Order: sequence, then C-alpha cells, then structure tokens
Amino acid sequence: MITYINNLPENMVGFRSQGEVTSKDFELVKKHVKELVERTGELNYLLLLENSPKDFSVGAWLQDVLLGIENITKWNRVAIVSDSDTVIDFTDGFSKVMPGEFKGYHTSDYNDAVNWVSGKVNV
Repeated sequence: MITYINNLPENMVGFRSQGEVTSKDFELVKKHVKELVERTGELNYLLLLENSPKDFSVGAWLQDVLLGIENITKWNRVAIVSDSDTVIDFTDGFSKVMPGEFKGYHTSDYNDAVNWVSGKVNV
C-alpha cells in the first residue's frame, strides 16, 4: 500500500510504501505528482520505503516506470528513504542515467531527506 505523506513543504510530494504494492496504488501517486508538476513545473519526490522492492507487483513496477517516463523532463530531486543499503546505493547511482538528482537516505535521516528534496539544503 502506498499512502500520501501530509505536512511536507509545498514544492514536493512524498509517499510511504508499506506491505504489498499494486498498480492501483499508483493512482494516488500519479494524482499528486500531476498536481505538483502543474503547480511548480518540476518534480521533487520522496518515497519512504518501509517494505521491500519484492513487495511491488509487476503492475506496480510498470506504473512506476510509466510515472518516470511521463515526467522525465520534470524530475528535479528524488529521495528514497529505506533501511536497505542496496536500495540506497541503487538510488544514488540513478542520477547517472536519469535527469535530476537522486539520493538514498536511511530512515534515521528522514528529515535530512525532506530538507534536501525541498531544496532547504544542498548536499
């Protein structure tokens, strides 16, 4: 399940992923991403991953890919927050193949991730 994270800075969107994630969960993501891009012209995105990438269905992965393609020129800053070093390392490497900046953070550094995505700090 993916839920929207409230009370974030206005220039970003954030989502919490827990348990099984299906393509239907991405309807919420796409709605908030579209609203942000229309309002700001860019995509600052945070994902708090409290589950494993294995919990994402094939349909969910396809929706995630489509989200990336639909907004490829709008990506600005993306943080993936996880306790998995593999996820963090993968995220850090993503900046080499995608527009925008991608950073992985440990869950203990959640506030740092929010500050970076929103542009309050430059690391």
